[in-house]
Amino acid sequence: MGKLDGKVALVTGAASGIGQGIAVAFAREGATVVVVDLVNESRARATMEAVAAYGGSSCFIQADVSDAASVAAMAESALARFGRVDVLVNNAGVFSEALFEDMTVDQWDHVINTNLRSVFLCTRALLGQMLERGEGRIINIASQLAYIGGVSATHYTASKAGIIGLTKALAREVSHRGVLVNAIAPGAIETPLLDSETEEWRSAKLAELPIRRFGRVDEVTPTAVLLASDDGSYYVGATLGPNGGDVML
Repeated sequence: MGKLDGKVALVTGAASGIGQGIAVAFAREGATVVVVDLVNESRARATMEAVAAYGGSSCFIQADVSDAASVAAMAESALARFGRVDVLVNNAGVFSEALFEDMTVDQWDHVINTNLRSVFLCTRALLGQMLERGEGRIINIASQLAYIGGVSATHYTASKAGIIGLTKALAREVSHRGVLVNAIAPGAIETPLLDSETEEWRSAKLAELPIRRFGRVDEVTPTAVLLASDDGSYYVGATLGPNGGDVML
């Protein structure tokens, strides 16, 4: 018996990185997984094959989670196929660097829309059917930078801080109706996103971390399983931080 047997979980940004890890971890625990990503299905094949390796079933939906029409179509497709979504993981996100004084409106909007607007759109599209059943889990992926800030990343920091604020506010609205809303704020994790950083940045960041190493995706996924399962039934509006000591609350 898995901790998520019989559950339908939808994970955005699930073709790679933390999203892929969460999708596979959920499948390992018995969930059916809806893999959502902006990339095409061929680039999400590794996630779906990993889900199948654990005996799980999945489907892929290509969607731009920053676009309202695309999200509405994604939700309609998932609900038509499975009848419900029990667990929503808002993981899709982008990162870019620019000093605030040099940042363009387009750079700001792209990060805010992909990272924060998407959480609003996806949650709005799937919350109603959770409330109708009186149960559901929403897990939003934030970042430790929401607490400490990031040089050349004011747009990213603002988007992730907004996710934490949204998580708390929505949890106050819907937890008494059976839908639990929480967040995860990982630290620097070895993903394709981290691969784009310079060696200078990596060396400086490692020196800051008490644990002196970057995290692995499989060190984040157990937190998602916790929040999605019955084991996380008393977490409400919480933000859990697998971050190697970068932030200590």
